[in-house]
Amino acid sequence: MANTRRTQQERREHAEAALLNAAAELVVEQGVRSLTLARVGERAGYSRGIVTHHFGAKGALLERLARTTQTGFVPGLTGLPPGLDRLLRLIDGYIGALGEVGVMNRAFLLLWAEAATASDLAPVFRDRDEAFRADLRDDVAAGIADGDVHPDADPAEVAVAVLGQLRGIGLQRLLTPEAVDVDALRHSVTDQWRRALRAP
Repeated sequence: MANTRRTQQERREHAEAALLNAAAELVVEQGVRSLTLARVGERAGYSRGIVTHHFGAKGALLERLARTTQTGFVPGLTGLPPGLDRLLRLIDGYIGALGEVGVMNRAFLLLWAEAATASDLAPVFRDRDEAFRADLRDDVAAGIADGDVHPDADPAEVAVAVLGQLRGIGLQRLLTPEAVDVDALRHSVTDQWRRALRAP
């Protein structure tokens, strides 16, 4: 019989994933302010000491959770060159991902909204939103250079508008899921931006 014992690194990664998932569940169920290291450990089946060992303090746990929840929200974009096609795929994929709002996606949206008033979360989300806007600006600028996007389109303005629309749809989906028909909306919003940006 083969030895299937996990390595220390595998055990560490498993524990960290379980702790982050527990933290996300607690954020979704009880809000950010009620999150404590002890509650996270209890939910995940670990001691508070393990949570402290992995993250040190609540602020570091929240920062790691914020970064983890933002990873891979729209799969399938890696390797695509900047341009109108990537921008439209991102819009379609982002709204499509809202159809299956799992605990990590819900936690992300709640943390993002909380960042407006939480000084410890604000820098993480400011940085992430700026990186998102930068990607969107790159897509518009590349589309203009390729002749696919109308030359009068302002990359910075489009980036702010797209990000605002996507986050707003996400929050509506979180608060009133029945009001957001993801399948219909992903196509109509993508078409809206295609028409708005496409060069004549």
